[in-house]
Amino acid sequence: MDTQALKDSWHLVSRSGDQVPLYFYSVLFLMNPDVRDMFPVSMARQRDKLVAALGKVISNVDRIEEVVPVLQQLGRDHRKFAVTATHYPAVGQALLATLEHFLGDRWTPQLAHDWTQAYNLVAQVMVEAANDASKTSPPWWEAEIVSHDMRTLGIAVIRARLNYQYPFRPGQSASISYAMRPRIWRFYSFANAPRQDNTIDLHVRMVDGGVLSSALVMGARRGDMLRVGAAVGERLTLPPDVQGDLLMIAGGTGLAPLKALVEQIAYEGPTRRVDLVVGARNSRELYDYEALAKMAAEHPWLNVVPVVSHDPFYRGTRGYAVDVALQGWRGQHVYVCGSEEMAQATVGRLLDAGVPTEQIHFDEFTSDKGRES
Repeated sequence: MDTQALKDSWHLVSRSGDQVPLYFYSVLFLMNPDVRDMFPVSMARQRDKLVAALGKVISNVDRIEEVVPVLQQLGRDHRKFAVTATHYPAVGQALLATLEHFLGDRWTPQLAHDWTQAYNLVAQVMVEAANDASKTSPPWWEAEIVSHDMRTLGIAVIRARLNYQYPFRPGQSASISYAMRPRIWRFYSFANAPRQDNTIDLHVRMVDGGVLSSALVMGARRGDMLRVGAAVGERLTLPPDVQGDLLMIAGGTGLAPLKALVEQIAYEGPTRRVDLVVGARNSRELYDYEALAKMAAEHPWLNVVPVVSHDPFYRGTRGYAVDVALQGWRGQHVYVCGSEEMAQATVGRLLDAGVPTEQIHFDEFTSDKGRES
């Protein structure tokens, strides 16, 4: 397999931008009309996911050991769409037809052979991962909403009880679906450590164009059912090798996984000090401060610092969360979570201030793990 030829050909195809996924899905649905119902009505976000996923795989095709974990997760995760091994040949056909269309005269028998080999390898890894996962876990869990608390305009805290045991670690996320928006899944972080009553907390912000977040904030009610995919992500978890005090920087509903880590530390024992800096644009967006203040009162090792950036009437600490946090940095590991823009800016400031890369923990935003909060 000529991996360089694969990368070069994909680079050429990707120049056509949105036309590539449009053509791919047109071919897929024309050749296999029965699979259309597996996808949401609006395909805009799905098209973006396809291009990014393909690009990530192809750009690392010569480093297969780095690609395999991504493919395995995709295979496990696609079970929630009712994808089975029988669907992969159809996707492969559509992919090859798309490549041939955009490459034109550059599409040679040898290149077609190499792409077929590459796709078959991708499909094999995903199918095997899905089959292995099906032996130990369902495609999704059902969760009944037991409380829906509108904390401020556009932000709700939702508690849901899962139908049976759900394994996850504080700091992880899961894809969530809601019947009001069928076949649409978005990732949300859990705002709690595992509980005996099998409940989870979700902090949901309604965002522009966020069809699921809008439904969850404005339409969801107690008694409604959610579907919850398997927990994913390790970058915001607290592994045993991360010792000593911690500095946490939250932006908006990015507070959720950091609050879960605080709960974990409380359960395991107060062996470290935690400084949690919570940033918001205005005081109304400090939607969980009452709960955080209560936690800080119960745990002397927890220091919560609310920071507001764009409210001239706020009487507390004003500025950007990262700047306030850096004033108290004493060599601790730093956990960061918020919007993509906030996370990138915060990590950049931390690096500029001399915080070692290996001590900065944040979740990367990719289109295969998109968020609405």
